[in-house]
Amino acid sequence: MHPATLFIMGALLMPWLCRMKLKNAVLVIIPLVAFLQINMLPESFGHVSWMGFDMVFGRVDKLTYVFLHVFTLMAVIGSLFALKVEDWGQHTAAWLYVAGSLGVTLAGDYLTLFIFWELMAVASTFLIWYRKKKKSIEAGFRYLLVHVLGGLILLAGIFLKYRATGGDLTFVQILPTDAGLADYLIMIGFMLNAAVPPIHAWLPDAYPEATVTGAVFMCAFTTKTAVYVLARGFPGFEALAILGAIMALYGVAYAVIENDARRILAYHIVSQVGYMVCGIGIGTAMAVNGAVAHAYAHILYKALLFMGAGAVLEMTGRSKLNELGGLYAKMPLALIFTVIGGIAISGFPLTSGFVSKSMIIAAAGEAHRTGLLLMLTLAAVGTFLSVGIKLPYYIWYGGKSEPSVPEAKDPPACMLWAMGIAAFMCFFLGFYPEYLYRMLPHAVDYQPYTAYHLSETLQLLGFTGLGFYLMVKKLGPEPKMNLDLDWFYRKGSIVFMVFASGPLSRVNDWVGEVYRSIGLAWTMLTAKALSWFDREGIDYVVDGTARGVVDTGDKLRQAQTGKIQHYIGAAAVLLFGIMIVVILL
Repeated sequence: MHPATLFIMGALLMPWLCRMKLKNAVLVIIPLVAFLQINMLPESFGHVSWMGFDMVFGRVDKLTYVFLHVFTLMAVIGSLFALKVEDWGQHTAAWLYVAGSLGVTLAGDYLTLFIFWELMAVASTFLIWYRKKKKSIEAGFRYLLVHVLGGLILLAGIFLKYRATGGDLTFVQILPTDAGLADYLIMIGFMLNAAVPPIHAWLPDAYPEATVTGAVFMCAFTTKTAVYVLARGFPGFEALAILGAIMALYGVAYAVIENDARRILAYHIVSQVGYMVCGIGIGTAMAVNGAVAHAYAHILYKALLFMGAGAVLEMTGRSKLNELGGLYAKMPLALIFTVIGGIAISGFPLTSGFVSKSMIIAAAGEAHRTGLLLMLTLAAVGTFLSVGIKLPYYIWYGGKSEPSVPEAKDPPACMLWAMGIAAFMCFFLGFYPEYLYRMLPHAVDYQPYTAYHLSETLQLLGFTGLGFYLMVKKLGPEPKMNLDLDWFYRKGSIVFMVFASGPLSRVNDWVGEVYRSIGLAWTMLTAKALSWFDREGIDYVVDGTARGVVDTGDKLRQAQTGKIQHYIGAAAVLLFGIMIVVILL
């Protein structure tokens, strides 16, 4: 069975499961079954011929497996975190979203990929809308429109690919020297989901407005599924290497100046995915391995950070740093887990970020890409400054001795268990990186724990911490809005609405008036003519034929006298007539 089938079936049955009080058990069992099932998948399955297309729903290799592994593991953690949510719609949307991601990961052709790609976009939109606030509804519409645009660009590339290849839509690696317009359109469609600037602003616009549990799922799947398809199809493209390094710096620069906790984390998704995109663009075996390993690690520690920020929002109703502080005694477990996520994303030794991020930086050095190496290293400094120090400090301390929300407390047990599993994985991968390295697609000998690397990392982290201590007053959060490139489509939507309610509306009214005065009259005249033809032509022929058949039947009935001698005589005359015809001919 395709792993996505389990989540689709569970999503469709969720309303009844909630009524039957089986929700919690199913929320744990189905993700666990999917997590175990991926070890039993054959290399190829689900081949379907449909309308002339050869669709492959299951293609499994090492690259596929590592993403299936972390996606199903994240489904377990996310579903456990969401156990207290009674709104079945959120669970349905989350599981359809997971199913779409698994479908994309296993797809062996572009048509199958596109179907699951759009399922992801639609399902994840509801995770924003289910927060049921005005800003969330507006952000959800913007998110959906942006992803519909990305889907159309992807579909245009698929159409051109179908035409150029004579109908072959197999999803395979594209060499930079062989890439054409179709391939670049497909890559742009993938890049939009990866939040590559300048088509990234949908992410910090939408993720902070999602539900508490919805944001945990969203931080794990959309961008990392995009990383998977880029690693599958476009390794070695120079544009990805450059844009990825720009992403790493761009995201961290905004995160440093942000005030909202979940917007800080959203911008850090842009930054951390930049490392992955850059590694794919470098294209060497170690760089691609680093991108894949960092995707695996990032899903876990970013989910942990979103769970920590979400727990604070759930228990206090606040997410802005200037409104928080002094919660260290009220929410100690949430503090510990969030700090673990912060040090993991910062690349502390013995955490998952240290063993994954460093592989990409080392690959940039091996490829003699000094500029990229410096940009990625600088982004690492900003990461520790904004998420490793600033975020937990201003939420739990912030110079306040009294809690900003006196009634705050640690979240429910299911949330803490989910955070605990993610925190454990952050340390497990740091202590035992071979567990992750064995799953990577290429065989590369890389040792993260060298004296040079440890010394370099500790120096960077130490000086960054010293800088925060010296500049803590200047880095304090301020209640302000930071403009990003989403300004253009926000203002563009206003211009569109003015155009739609002005000139376009008047044109629509004019067309309607023309139809009412001319088009409707011609329509009625045509209808009357067709009615006359039906009545006087078709009905006349049909009714006349029927009347003829009835008259002939009446005459034949009159010929039946009921006397046997008449029938014998008629038969003799008929036989005599036939004999004459035969003789004459």
